[in-house]
Amino acid sequence: MKHYTKQYIAGVWREGSSDKQLETCNPYTNEMIYSYRAASTQDVDDAYAAAKAAQPAWAATLPEERRTYLKALANVVRDMEPEIFQLLMEESGGTRAKFAFEYGDTLKVIDDAMCYHMMMDGRIAPSNTPGKDNYIFKIPKGVVCVIAPFNFPLLLSMRSIVPAIACGNTVVLKPSSETPGSGFQIAEMFEKAGFPKGVLNVVAGRGSEIGDYIVSHPTPSLVSFTGSTEVGKHIGEIAGGLLKDVSLELGGNQVMIVLDDADVDQAAKAAIVGSYSHQGQICMALNRVLVTPKVYDQFIELFVKYSKQVKCGDPADDAVVIGPLINHDQVKKVEENINATLKAGGKVELEGKIEGNVISPWILSGVSNDMCAAKCEIFAPVTSIIPVKDEEEAIRVANETNYGLSNCIFTKDLYKGLELARRMESGMAHVNDQSITHEPHVMFGGEKDSGVGRFNGHWVVDKFTTEKWVSVQRTDRY
Repeated sequence: MKHYTKQYIAGVWREGSSDKQLETCNPYTNEMIYSYRAASTQDVDDAYAAAKAAQPAWAATLPEERRTYLKALANVVRDMEPEIFQLLMEESGGTRAKFAFEYGDTLKVIDDAMCYHMMMDGRIAPSNTPGKDNYIFKIPKGVVCVIAPFNFPLLLSMRSIVPAIACGNTVVLKPSSETPGSGFQIAEMFEKAGFPKGVLNVVAGRGSEIGDYIVSHPTPSLVSFTGSTEVGKHIGEIAGGLLKDVSLELGGNQVMIVLDDADVDQAAKAAIVGSYSHQGQICMALNRVLVTPKVYDQFIELFVKYSKQVKCGDPADDAVVIGPLINHDQVKKVEENINATLKAGGKVELEGKIEGNVISPWILSGVSNDMCAAKCEIFAPVTSIIPVKDEEEAIRVANETNYGLSNCIFTKDLYKGLELARRMESGMAHVNDQSITHEPHVMFGGEKDSGVGRFNGHWVVDKFTTEKWVSVQRTDRY
C-alpha cells in the first residue's frame, strides 16, 4: 500500500510539526507499515485558517459546479478501487466482503450528494407588516470539523465530508490515529478530483495533543464525530460550552428478537452477518439475540452450525469473513468481558479461538442483561443469547440498555413486527433483517447514548446548513 507520511493543509502535502512520531501497524501481522510526524496544534490552526479562507468562494460556486466536482470525485474513487482495498485491508484489517460494503456505499454517498444542492431550498413567508416580504434562506454552516473512527474509515469519513462540501461548507478532517492513511487517501481523492485548495484539509495526530483542541477551536461551527459514546459525550460537553452544533454517531448494543413464529433458519443466517461483519467492530453489530421458548434450542443449534462455517484469518484471503481486531488491547478487553460473563453464569455454546488479533466466533447462552458481554458494546465476534418468555419480555429486555442505534426482529407476522419495531427505543429497527443496514438515501441515526443527529438525504442537508431570515420592506414604514 502507499505510505502517507504528510499532512494535507491548504492543498499542500507537508510534514507534521509535532515532536511526536506515530506508527501505523498492520493489525493482522502486527508489522509497522510506516511512521509519520504527527500534527500539532499549529497544524490544526493552519488547517482551519485554510478552510475558513476557502469557504466563501466555495459557497459561492454554482450548484452545477459543485455537482461537476462530485462527479469527478466519484470517477477518482472508481479509478482508485484497488489501492483503496489494499489500504483498508492492511491498515484496518478489513476483508474483501467488508470492503465491498464500505466502498459501494461510499460511491452511493457521493452519488446522492450530487443532488443536495436541490434540497437547499428556502421559503417565502407572509408578513403582518404592510409592504414587507420575508425570505428564509438555507445557507452553509461554514467550516465543519469531521472526526472519523477506525472501523469504517472511508465510508464514515465521506458520509460527513461529502454532504458538508456539497452544501457549500469546507472541512477539516481528523482521521483515527489507528487508520490515518485512509484520511490522507481521501485527501488524495479530492486533490485528484481538482477541488480548490482548502476545501478539504486533513490532519492526523495524537488525541492527547490535538483531540480537544480541534473541537474547541473557534473556527468550526459544527463538529461531526463518529466513535465511542465516552468520547462523544466529552466532545458534546466541549462543543456545548462553546455553543457549537454537533452530529454524534456513537456506540450501540444491538439486539435481534427471534419470536416463536419466525423463520429460524433465516434469523440464524442473518445473525451471522449481524454478528461477524468486520469482526463485529461495527456500531450496528449484534450484541444480543433474544429468543422465545419454542425456537430457543433450534436457533442456537443453527447459529452454532453456521458460525462454525465462518472462515477466520488473513483478510487478504477473499474467503475470510472474520479478520483481526484493530489491536491487541482490544483483544485483551474482549477476553476480560468473556471471562466475566462466564464467571457470572453464562454458558459457552461455541468457544472461539484467539490467534494473535484474530478472534473466531464465541456464542454464549443463558446470558442476562447485567452480564458483561450483554451490557457492554463488545466490538468483537461475540454473541450473547438471552432467553425471553414472550414478545413483551423481549421488548422490555431489548430496551434495558443505555444505547439505541439499530435493532431487529424476526417474525412471520409483518404487522406485528412493525408494531414491535416501533416500540424499540432505537433510531432504527428492521423487521426480518439484521441490524447492519444502511442505505445512503434513508435516514440514519440513534437515540439515547447512541448519539444525536441524523445522516443521509434531507436530514444531513438540514444538519450541515443553517437558516437565515432576510426581510425586505418594499414601502415606507415610518
